[in-house]
Amino acid sequence: MSRSWVSPGVAYLARGLLSVVVPVASSVIIVARLTSLKGIRVSPWLISAVVLGAAPLGFAAYVLVDERSQQRKANRLGARLVPRVQGKWPGNLDKVVNMVLRSENEYLGMVSVSCIPCLCFTESSFCVGRPLEDEIKVLGPTINFRFFWEDLILTTEPQHIKTILATDFDNYVKGAKFREAADSVLGTGVFNSDGEIWKLHRTMTRPFFTHDRISHFEIFDRHADHAIVLAKERFRAGLTVDFQDLISRFTLDSASEFLFGHYNAAAAFSYAFSQAQQSINRRLSIGQTWPLNEILADSTELHMKVVDAFLDPILKDALEKNSTAVEFDKNEFSDDQTLVDHLVNLTSDFKIIKDETLNILLAGRDTTASTLTSAIYLLAMHPEFLTRLREEIISKVGLTRRPTYDDIKEMKYLRAILNETLRLFPAVPFDVRENIQDTTWTSPEHGKKPLFIPQGTMLSYSVFLMHRRIDLWGPDALEFDPDRWLDERVKKYLIPNPFIFLPFNAGPRICLGQQFAYNEMSFMIIRLLQNFFTITLSPEPAMRPPAWWAEKDGRQAIERFRPRNHLTLYAMASLISSLRIRGEQACRE
Repeated sequence: MSRSWVSPGVAYLARGLLSVVVPVASSVIIVARLTSLKGIRVSPWLISAVVLGAAPLGFAAYVLVDERSQQRKANRLGARLVPRVQGKWPGNLDKVVNMVLRSENEYLGMVSVSCIPCLCFTESSFCVGRPLEDEIKVLGPTINFRFFWEDLILTTEPQHIKTILATDFDNYVKGAKFREAADSVLGTGVFNSDGEIWKLHRTMTRPFFTHDRISHFEIFDRHADHAIVLAKERFRAGLTVDFQDLISRFTLDSASEFLFGHYNAAAAFSYAFSQAQQSINRRLSIGQTWPLNEILADSTELHMKVVDAFLDPILKDALEKNSTAVEFDKNEFSDDQTLVDHLVNLTSDFKIIKDETLNILLAGRDTTASTLTSAIYLLAMHPEFLTRLREEIISKVGLTRRPTYDDIKEMKYLRAILNETLRLFPAVPFDVRENIQDTTWTSPEHGKKPLFIPQGTMLSYSVFLMHRRIDLWGPDALEFDPDRWLDERVKKYLIPNPFIFLPFNAGPRICLGQQFAYNEMSFMIIRLLQNFFTITLSPEPAMRPPAWWAEKDGRQAIERFRPRNHLTLYAMASLISSLRIRGEQACRE
């Protein structure tokens, strides 16, 4: 993946100079020259003042015209504008400040917008305005934050999310704004592309997620056993286990072997890839002006050099081997073929192969690690559910036998545990799209006009918040209760409205690796509970949320870890990401 020698900030300023300042300055100079020819002398100071003032005046005029244009378009369509957050400062600057200052210690979803909970510059009790939860209560499930006079719409409404993902799919794309922010990390891979390029990546990857391939558990077995051995060694030494770190290593090794046949991914690679994702999220949180925060250098560059140093030799080796393979071998699709082997058979374009590999690695490693971490946390919080799950595991598989695909398929309670975990803590809490054309959304409030969505709007939808709506899931929506997937509540809530549960997205962009993820998570949980019969959270104060959380409502009052997200959800504690557990070994060794 090529790196530009020009920083994003310099490139942004150069574009602004060419598109705004140069035309304005040229026009003023021409006017001044024409007046001088008529004997009218214009002061250089006046020329400078006009040039300098033209940009803010032009922007103010643009905002005014845009406001009126939106209202006229909405009126023509018989619609209304999306309810807007009303700050006290121009451009809702007070709301932005509130988000920045509170995001370090606030609960996920209280101040986050669009994939944006990571502007953590300081810890402070300073607070401006209402939290996000209150904004939604007042304005409804679809709101416009209108930060810096730029439309930024967030929805938790199932019908709107269904429109984005399925019924009007062609009108909603990742878009240029997201693509620019993520390009230096994800390139043109399947999660950062649209149109024909997206279809190409999707077509290339789809055949690799067949039933036969995702039901081979040898890779999971090797790396699960290694992780459990490491955990036992620490327990014997009287130490706790940072489960998030342990499970991230398991999913990284498993994904690496599945993708390119190597599972010795260095810790430096894992850290660098995570930090690069953090940079993407910081960019999204700032909005279109994010390059101004990277005047001196691209914030992803150093991290991606580490990623490149690990990945490039593997991909180059695969391309070289493929170029010397006989035609017969190249057309074979063998069981031991990795995803990279499959990709190099389809194309010799290094960038396409690399972008797709990194995108699938993100999906295969981070999302699974997130859900397993959340599942173990919730089981530690609810030992009665852990006991029931372990009873199912022992009755179906026993204490020693490796589970099969058919075993996992029959374990209904295990699937209920995973679904309930994905409901409360979906691995991708917030996602974004951009609409191509002006459109309208059905009003979430009965009897009111539909909502007008202007062309090119950044649209954020949150399954994290939608999954917790009491009006969609019942009065116990904030409780962890796996039985809701086994009793009459499925018929009452989910079956009539299946779009209220979307941990793997939906529509044409639905996750190709959904069943692969279920298998991997199920396998690891089975192996863990074959070896450990209790899991308790570490009592270390640094691992816990701020004490004032206990005074709040809902899950925030009872939570014992801090859920955060960059592109995926993770557990945060103090200045590091961790969730520590202490387990007791089962009767066998």
